[in-house]
Amino acid sequence: MKYDVSLELENKNEEYSFGDVAKQANGSAWIRSGKTVILATVVIDETEIVKDNFLPLTVQYIEKTYAAGKIPGGFFKRETKPSDFETLTSRIVDRSLRPLFPSGFGHPTQITIMVFSADAESDMQVLALNAASAALFTSDIDINVSVSAVRTAKVDGELVLNPRLSQLKNSTLDLYLSGTKDDLLMIEMRSLSSNGSSNALPEDDLVEIFEKTQALLFDTNAKYETAFASSQKQTMELDLKQSQINEEMLVYVKENHMSEIKDAMKQMAKSERSTALRTLRKKIMGIHEAWDELELKDVIESAKKEQVRAQILNEKVRADGRSLTEVRPITIDTNVLPNAHSSCLFTRGQTQALVVLTMGGPKDAQMFEGLTDLGTQNENFMVHYNFPGFSVGEASPVLGTKRRELGHGNLAKRALESSLSLDGQTVRLVSEILESNGSSSMATVCGGYMALRAADIAVTDRVAGIAMGMVSDGDNYSILSDIMGLEDHDGDMDFKVTGSKDGITAMQMDIKLGGVSLEILKEALYQAKEGRSHIIDIMIDAESKIEFNDGVLPCVESFTIDTSFIGEIIGQGGSNIRAMIEEFEVSIDIDKKDGKVKITGKNKDGVNGAKEAIDKIINTPKVAKIQYEVGDKYEGTVKKIVDFGAFIELPDGTDGLCHISKISNERVEKVSDVVSEGEKITVEILEFKGNKISLGRV
Repeated sequence: MKYDVSLELENKNEEYSFGDVAKQANGSAWIRSGKTVILATVVIDETEIVKDNFLPLTVQYIEKTYAAGKIPGGFFKRETKPSDFETLTSRIVDRSLRPLFPSGFGHPTQITIMVFSADAESDMQVLALNAASAALFTSDIDINVSVSAVRTAKVDGELVLNPRLSQLKNSTLDLYLSGTKDDLLMIEMRSLSSNGSSNALPEDDLVEIFEKTQALLFDTNAKYETAFASSQKQTMELDLKQSQINEEMLVYVKENHMSEIKDAMKQMAKSERSTALRTLRKKIMGIHEAWDELELKDVIESAKKEQVRAQILNEKVRADGRSLTEVRPITIDTNVLPNAHSSCLFTRGQTQALVVLTMGGPKDAQMFEGLTDLGTQNENFMVHYNFPGFSVGEASPVLGTKRRELGHGNLAKRALESSLSLDGQTVRLVSEILESNGSSSMATVCGGYMALRAADIAVTDRVAGIAMGMVSDGDNYSILSDIMGLEDHDGDMDFKVTGSKDGITAMQMDIKLGGVSLEILKEALYQAKEGRSHIIDIMIDAESKIEFNDGVLPCVESFTIDTSFIGEIIGQGGSNIRAMIEEFEVSIDIDKKDGKVKITGKNKDGVNGAKEAIDKIINTPKVAKIQYEVGDKYEGTVKKIVDFGAFIELPDGTDGLCHISKISNERVEKVSDVVSEGEKITVEILEFKGNKISLGRV
């Protein structure tokens, strides 16, 4: 393969070939970085223009298993539906590139990104966006701006830009920034737990990291544009959708019906607002029968949007009367479902999430396998988000999980997981959105935290989420806390921030403008902190009123025992442990190496009963047939070798421990170097500690 461009970037190299493959596409880019090879293509339908007021852009990121030398597992030996990672990567690329397309662009456009070769150190989400942007930049579509991504990690307290995936696994930060050489376009961020700490990131620290990452992002895009310029195709002329706004109608509506539009804006539910605007439209059509109703619909929508934005910018008052920083009323009800392990009904304004928690064991974890993973992995914390049509008053069937639902569930998971230490448990949270008027994903975060506490699951931080918005006319801007659906639709930014009172655990930002400055982002972060603290105060009060579903809530108890007692707890042929499992209706897992015991049961009484039974075995003194005295010497049998010594069976069957320091006259690195299991050795009674005997080899 001949490469047209070779770039040395921060911590990596990238090589690009343009036009050598996929020649019938409008644009293509073959990229190699390390042992990873990706092809991105852009194809546009030149003949069709979609009339609806949206950009018909579709992005598909596709991984081929042969890229990592694998054959697909399961019955069907070819790639089938996209994995969660593929879907989430497609969303990231889409959200980063969508702001580039000009207003009125209505040609269906397909961006396809295919992974042909993959190594375990490559960041596929960064390379996927870089490849897609390169294909778009060099295509014959008139988009002459490079978009790329930079990921930032924090390893051992030091920032690493464009980290290898092995470094990211040891990081306390995962920040993905995409943008142009001038502006930020999209942010994905999460903090990662370590040593039982949530590592929520303070706003000041995060802004400093943004500054360093942004500087590299801007510089990298400038390099791309210079390097790719000679490979650009001649752009073709495309028709853009012309504005459908009829000025005569607009003047009439503003002069005669703005009061009715303002009243409709106060109808907070999407369905109620749509009904009010439709009623107004029918009323006007009754007066002006010759007018085109679709034109009038666009005119009313335009007048409504203009009013929403002007009221925010000029009067600092929102459509529902709130101030710019005011959070809607919140109510929290926990354990509303008596037979679920725990639940929370979280309501904020006209957004309502029912979050339900189910606990399980290690076998209940979700198995998955990444493209370059050597084997399957287990996901023991899951957040599943469902958005039925009735939540926004739409008559639509409940079908499979959509990209948006998968993305919102993933955001909520990232927000909460750094505060958890599940110790072998599996936890599934399901968020059923019952009503939606803005930021149901943040309601999922708040309700998810409360469901965790309603299940008596320990967390390191209280975590809440808030959605921020912005309205800008170019010169002035206003930042909004806790945006509703109307402000999301007619505003310029959707910025979701989750975390504790002290710092941020996750965030996600999409911008509808050409980009956003770091100054505006910083202001939004601090305003979000105020709103988040307000929500956490309400959650603290609700947390104090939780009543657990004790009859159905599983209980887990973990503790450590001396490994010398494991045999007695298990019993001959497993008789003792089997009897405890049946009597108390629990499962008991014992790690024979370190003596860690975990008891899981359907309720606290059963778990406590099993623990007491084990405690009784451990604390009951053994009755020796021989009356041992300090200084006595006996021949014993090496029963078990451990790192710190050997357990010796004495003549009457009593066990004693011969520590590694007492097993030889010389220093010993490994016990197995001087004795073996089953060997007869002579030992001396050195000490009694309760019912334990300490021995020394003679």
